Amino acid sequence: MYGLTPFERNFFDPFNEFDKNFAKNGAQVIACRTDIREDNDKFIMESELPGFEKEDIAIDINGKSLTLRAEHKSDSENKKEGRYIRRERSYSTYERSFDISGIDTEKITADYKNGILTMVLPKKQPEAPASRRLQIN
Repeated sequence: MYGLTPFERNFFDPFNEFDKNFAKNGAQVIACRTDIREDNDKFIMESELPGFEKEDIAIDINGKSLTLRAEHKSDSENKKEGRYIRRERSYSTYERSFDISGIDTEKITADYKNGILTMVLPKKQPEAPASRRLQIN
């Protein structure tokens, strides 16, 4: 309860001090929960990214790696009256990489709705071994 008001208890808490020093610049790395489930011929990945706009999210595929990145910045212009006692919604970022070996990267689709990013990752179809007939000399 004391952490919600500007009048905090006056004692040393090493974890609280670490948290304050870690995020001094106003940036905050948030945790994003991601569920991955397997269907017959695909994987479905659902990531929680509440508060982000679709334009704030980038999905990069590089070789066998998929990187999910989201960044949110609030406007620097403050149009509201009064002054903030505590402001925690100024900037947040998220980045996470996933191994996508065995995925058909050309057929990956993504949809963002209600704070949930849903990606469908189709599995690569196993290539049938090439068969041929040898000629006898």
